[in-house]
Amino acid sequence: MFKNWRVNLILVIIFLFGGIIFSRLFYLQIIKGDFYKALAQGQQQLLLETKGERGEVYFKNAEILAMAQKEPFLFLSPKEIEEKEKTSEILSEILDIKPENILQKIQKENNFYQPIKENLTPQELQQLEELNLKGVYIDWKPKRYYPQINTASTVIGFLNEEEKGQYGIEEYYDEILKGKEKIEKEKTTPWGFLFSFSNDYLNKGVSLYLTIDYNIQFRAEKLLEEGIEKYGAKGGEIVVLEPDSGKIIAMAQYPNFNPNEYKNVEMELFQNSSISKPFEPGSIFKPITLAAALNEGKVTPETTFEDKTGFVQIGGYKIYNYAQKVWGKRTMTEVLENSINVGAVFAQEQLSHQNFFEYIEKFGFFEKTGVDLAGEVLSKNQEIKKALDYNIVVNFATASFGQGIEMTPLQIARAFCVIANGGKLPKVYVVEKKVDEDGIEEVQPEIIRENVISPETSLDLTNMLVRVVEEGFGKQAKVPGYYIAGKTGTSQIPWSSLGIDRRGYSNETWQSFIGFAPAFDPRFVILVKLNNPTKTKTSEYSATPIFHDLAKYILDYWQIPPDYQVETE
Repeated sequence: MFKNWRVNLILVIIFLFGGIIFSRLFYLQIIKGDFYKALAQGQQQLLLETKGERGEVYFKNAEILAMAQKEPFLFLSPKEIEEKEKTSEILSEILDIKPENILQKIQKENNFYQPIKENLTPQELQQLEELNLKGVYIDWKPKRYYPQINTASTVIGFLNEEEKGQYGIEEYYDEILKGKEKIEKEKTTPWGFLFSFSNDYLNKGVSLYLTIDYNIQFRAEKLLEEGIEKYGAKGGEIVVLEPDSGKIIAMAQYPNFNPNEYKNVEMELFQNSSISKPFEPGSIFKPITLAAALNEGKVTPETTFEDKTGFVQIGGYKIYNYAQKVWGKRTMTEVLENSINVGAVFAQEQLSHQNFFEYIEKFGFFEKTGVDLAGEVLSKNQEIKKALDYNIVVNFATASFGQGIEMTPLQIARAFCVIANGGKLPKVYVVEKKVDEDGIEEVQPEIIRENVISPETSLDLTNMLVRVVEEGFGKQAKVPGYYIAGKTGTSQIPWSSLGIDRRGYSNETWQSFIGFAPAFDPRFVILVKLNNPTKTKTSEYSATPIFHDLAKYILDYWQIPPDYQVETE
């Protein structure tokens, strides 16, 4: 009896424990099963933040300017490595890294991701792949590459180590170029070993197609570099625009830089000086003054004035012609042909100060162009603004021939689009197409200001500028068979622009030529600007021949029909 009681007690205890265990298993597997399943899966997943592949940048004719490449890098999963010292010795020999440095990382057993080396060489990559060491992994990460090296470098900018766009296109369009970020789940074993990688492709960034023609850009840079050497200049810029649309066809600068090696470059070279370094344009501004006077009906191309002394006295200051030459009685057309300073002052004096100021404003010199490039600065023009507020007449007089007023190369090039296209101020831009997985977005031209001048004024001024090239100081710009409209400009560089805290002007000069062709059906506007050529005194023999060579190239390249037949002997 007593014996049976003990047996029954044991059976009851077993039954109770069995019931408890069963109940717990039921709770864990059925009621909380989904929770613990997710927990287990979570412990076998590594969350890695990854970025989408950056979009490419192309020239107008599909030549690639910026692209993403894959760069191999090596990392370890220490928990998987059994022969730690041997592995460190092998890797040390291949990678030329001290074995103790590698071993230190291998010994971090609770860590399953230890980066070892980036940018593996082809030889290192081959050796590692052949050995296939346990716990040693090769993966690939994107790297920005610029296959055109220096070409259009100040337009494109570069991608820095933090994968942020710096300068130019890379900075301005950084948000859409870089693509989407996401968290990737990489699986590990229950013991922490990394055994699989996600191969899901992310949504890459938007790819951009530029308005810039590769061939014209390349030729512009080559001619600019050769011209700077030939004429002993410190540097310079060339800007080529399509006058009706405002498209930037070329934007060259020298010196420039290789964006693949930006760490070895002085920061000043990163700046696109066509949008970031204002200058006093000199006589290439005279057509703007004449445009205002013509448009207001204050002068005509045949209006005359008489220069008796070679200078004019304004507000106690004497303003001289170049070389103090006395020109006598001249028309407004001849003022441009011969670049007569006192003639430009005469034209400006036919306008009220307020009226002249308003034309400077309408031509866009008091505002940024709004170009889609990072780094554009606003020209200050404090002297001309002060002149209006305090009636400083001499400031208006000097502004009439482009001294004491500043602008960027892109601003003056855009202003000449107004003369070339019949009076409209276009928005200038460099990206004409955006392409992503959703399709293609075409960027449409935009007119910022209509009727800056009338079509009649535009035509009159074009005829006057053709005379500059046919009969005046712009003869070096002539291309046989075509009418070219253009203007030379040579201006003294202020001490302040040379970084010297001093009022007044140095003996250094900016020499420039700006024009458009064909004159009566313009397809392009070209500005050539050189910084202090030391082998020529005026732009007639420096910037102007460079303009000629580039204009001739574009006319041939675009197969633009000539205006007239050239007689050959």
